Amino acid sequence: MAVILEMPKLGFDMAEGSLVRWVKAEGEAIQKGEVIAEIETDKATVEVEANGSGTVYRHLVAEGDSVPIGTPIAVITEAGEEPDLAALLGETALPGETAPPEIPAGTDSLSEGTPSLQAAAAPKGVPLPGGRVKASPLARRIAREHGLDLRSIPGSGPGGRIVKRDVEAAMQTVAHRPPSAVSGLPSITAPSRLRQAIARRMTEAKQQVPHFYVTHEYRMDALLAARKRINARLEGTGVKLSVNDFLVKAAALALREFPNLNASLVEGNIVQHGEINIGNAVAVENGLLTVVCRNADRKSLREISAEVREMAQQVRAGKVRSEYIEGSTFSISNLGMYDVEHFIAIINPPEAAILAVGSARQVPVVEDGQLAVGWTMKATLSVDHRVSDGAEAARFLQAMAQYIEDPVMLGV
Repeated sequence: MAVILEMPKLGFDMAEGSLVRWVKAEGEAIQKGEVIAEIETDKATVEVEANGSGTVYRHLVAEGDSVPIGTPIAVITEAGEEPDLAALLGETALPGETAPPEIPAGTDSLSEGTPSLQAAAAPKGVPLPGGRVKASPLARRIAREHGLDLRSIPGSGPGGRIVKRDVEAAMQTVAHRPPSAVSGLPSITAPSRLRQAIARRMTEAKQQVPHFYVTHEYRMDALLAARKRINARLEGTGVKLSVNDFLVKAAALALREFPNLNASLVEGNIVQHGEINIGNAVAVENGLLTVVCRNADRKSLREISAEVREMAQQVRAGKVRSEYIEGSTFSISNLGMYDVEHFIAIINPPEAAILAVGSARQVPVVEDGQLAVGWTMKATLSVDHRVSDGAEAARFLQAMAQYIEDPVMLGV
């Protein structure tokens, strides 16, 4: 029986996605769970899995097109099946299909001396109502990333639409300009789609979420010593624990005691999540992505380390699966590797809190009235004041100290 694959919803604020590439061609066999296509969201290029086994009968969306979530993008059928697409899709025309433009009788659009439909298009980007230019989503994205003005680019697509090859040609023109044409001018680059999404979401978070901040300083001597011993035992296995792996597990265990911080505010109600899924902020080109370690409170340090490292490698390569970046219930942003002592992070809606972690530093400490040298680390919890308060946040940070300062409790 034929099944329809729809544009998936990969985030609570996702409205549409752009189909970047078909991995499986029409007529090709496919198994449920195999990657059929790559789509681009505000966050990343994501691999989409088939929701059925059989044959890719029809692509309903072309590469480079952007469609709303829930829009049918492909049909998968059993071998030899010939479905009634109109009945299956509940419409008389397939998504993206339009009637071809009429050509006057006796006219050959490809004959010598007669302009083709593409050549008859406007020489520059064709304006649409509202001042926008007719261009494919992929062409728009490439133009934004390279600071190109679509209004100055000729369109070779149907009806003068600007497509990928037009933008690439414009990029070549800019690249071959003599230095005198561009030297001394300021560099102006449009923000990437990811950077625009970050800007929109973080602005909304700061405007709509009443943040408050609590900072705790942890003694790190025991954790660093434990990490060194464990990594020595793991040498040659391909596993190497990071400080962040310990923090993920410590936060997850502490959240068991404070479910109010593992929550979201939904339509005025506080929803405490049944799973503890820790998001880890990962730096990628043009922004940040959060990879999600699911059920982190139930996993060993080795499992957490392997999962987070693998997902971070995937997102830095620009291609991820939706489950890598969706579903976090609490986040950690760690800048310790950049020698940052202390910072605060903006909450990632709809979560209720995020932990900002600085670097472990060797500093003077007082032990039993005596001055000594020790390792400390500062961490700041940002909390949605609609969900929790300062006392609860402080107790949560104290609970984390039990695991950070006595890491035997974390296990391996």
